[in-house]
Amino acid sequence: MSMATTHTADVPTPGHGPHALPDTPAVPASHGDTRPDPLRYLVSYNTRNLAKVVTEVGRATGAYWIDSVQRLANPGDAARRSLLWFATMADRREPRWHLANEVVLSTPFALLRDFTSPEHRDDDVVPTLVLPPQAGHSSTVVDYSPQQSQLAMIRAAGLTRLYALDWRPATTATRHVTITDYLDVIDRSIRRVGGRANLVGDCQGGWLATIYAALHPERVNTLTLAGAPIDFHAGESVIAASTRLMAGTMGMAPYKALVAAGGGNMPGSAVLSNFISIQPQSEISRQLQLLENIDDATHVERYRVFEDWFKYTQDIPGAFYLWLVENLFWRNRLIDGTLTVDGRTVDLAAIDCPVLLLAGSTDHITPAPQLFAIAEKVTTPAADITFRTATAGHLGLFMGRDALRHDWPVLMEAVYGHSVPQPPRKGSEVKGQAGKAGRRRSSVRAVADPRDTPRVPAP
Repeated sequence: MSMATTHTADVPTPGHGPHALPDTPAVPASHGDTRPDPLRYLVSYNTRNLAKVVTEVGRATGAYWIDSVQRLANPGDAARRSLLWFATMADRREPRWHLANEVVLSTPFALLRDFTSPEHRDDDVVPTLVLPPQAGHSSTVVDYSPQQSQLAMIRAAGLTRLYALDWRPATTATRHVTITDYLDVIDRSIRRVGGRANLVGDCQGGWLATIYAALHPERVNTLTLAGAPIDFHAGESVIAASTRLMAGTMGMAPYKALVAAGGGNMPGSAVLSNFISIQPQSEISRQLQLLENIDDATHVERYRVFEDWFKYTQDIPGAFYLWLVENLFWRNRLIDGTLTVDGRTVDLAAIDCPVLLLAGSTDHITPAPQLFAIAEKVTTPAADITFRTATAGHLGLFMGRDALRHDWPVLMEAVYGHSVPQPPRKGSEVKGQAGKAGRRRSSVRAVADPRDTPRVPAP
């Protein structure tokens, strides 16, 4: 079970989302440059990872030999298992959406998908728009599987008018797509669904949602961010350290070279290689555990679902990629208040809607301080800022069953409270509480119980 912590700023207001727990105070991110030397940090980080790799290989090797000794009576079985192992690792399929949906807006670089069931199209609830991560993988991570779907959980929480953007793979024709184009498609989507929406942004989708909310606060009802870097230099992050080291010594030249090698786009395969290199022990452990459990159909299926999504990459528009590296990862202009888009300053103080933040306790891609830093910049009332930390890594925040069952329902219940007409009289309070409990049960049940099922190591 997830050992999540939830806290809101100082004085909670009755009726507004999860309140403060006295033993989990919010710790504001520090913006002083107290970061360690990037080269020393990277050397130390990679040394620790090497030790973890050696440990995992040793564990798996020992388990393999013990298993081999037990199978001496049937030597052909080892060959069968090895062949099946290689075949399973090589058998990749394109990830797909699982919930029924309709494309209601199409551009060369993004699609707007409508996940609203026909019977809920007229529900009196503010529409919700989900912005998936955009880091060289399919947007289907938010509808990862029938048993693990962030979208299914959100819809079950009462946010029945549900939409998601689907980032399309970059092509030669879309290599010049810019931040302006992405913000425009968000704006067109919100106008399409009614003119005002709850924004839910995962990772890159989170900082994109934040920029949009700062430029168009009147169109954002609530802002929910999960694993989204806002202060790209806060906390201990291997990505921040490597960017600081590389860009600090060579500028944008290495990144431009990658884009040039990709024909004007950032190759998704290069992004995947970077993800794997950050935590190689996860990759090695996942493949070795597959060998150990190659005859376990449940484990093999969970492995296949993850690998189909993780290894199926898509390119990122080159112009957009170079813009985000320079302005966000390197210059950190979003949190500093110096970011401009088309001549307009992106002022986080313009955001005054309820803000809900979900970080992972073991997130090595976006450490919690990078996300929680936004709380110091927005003008949202303190009682309407929610901090929540789940026991999860980066990807686990978006598709892990623990986070989807224990953390997201709490946040989405708060969003729901801001998205429907308030009860007109006190007599409806009991009924409202019953409805809240029912929605919570429905949102939890929308995700399969992970009890007694194998877990696949993921970054």
